[in-house]
Amino acid sequence: MTDVGRMQAGTVGTVQVAARPTIQVVPLKGLPIVAAVVAFVIASIAGNWLWALTFCHVVGGGLWTAIDLFVGLIVGPILGRLPLAARAEFTARFMPKMVLLMPTLVLMTLAAGFQLALKLGNLSPASPNHAWLVASFCVVGVMAVIALGVLEPANIAVLFEMRKPNPDGAVIATLMRRFVLTAGITGVMQVATLIIMTRVATQ
Repeated sequence: MTDVGRMQAGTVGTVQVAARPTIQVVPLKGLPIVAAVVAFVIASIAGNWLWALTFCHVVGGGLWTAIDLFVGLIVGPILGRLPLAARAEFTARFMPKMVLLMPTLVLMTLAAGFQLALKLGNLSPASPNHAWLVASFCVVGVMAVIALGVLEPANIAVLFEMRKPNPDGAVIATLMRRFVLTAGITGVMQVATLIIMTRVATQ
């Protein structure tokens, strides 16, 4: 009976450990995809290819906007109503992917966009789009600072906290609120860039 009890206790302990996902700060399987995207952006800039630059800028900016709005306005409110255990489970699976995804999209959008503006002559003071581009640089610059200076550190801090033997739920909840709030703010700011970019494209 004692052995059975020990076996049951061991089973329960094993289940508890197995139920907690292994936290990988940087998902290694995603690195080849990131490398391929970065290589494509570099080749597009080096070759000054109009289609490729437009593709990188539009796709990167569209995904950046959509993900920020989705996380800030949809995922955030849902996550805030979940029990702590469910939040931890979601965070453990969601945040590692964001570590690679968001910096890649930011790089893809900004690098291709700047080269595209150079190629089309929109950076020239004589261009009718020059003022719109300057306004866009200001908005995007703030978003990039928020994304890389606030979002990414909060993301990484959550993952390191969850790797601890006894993660602090309050710390994770605070960091997740910061992450979701700043994602929503950058998403709203992205709407301003969409207005500017559509104005530039049609002027």
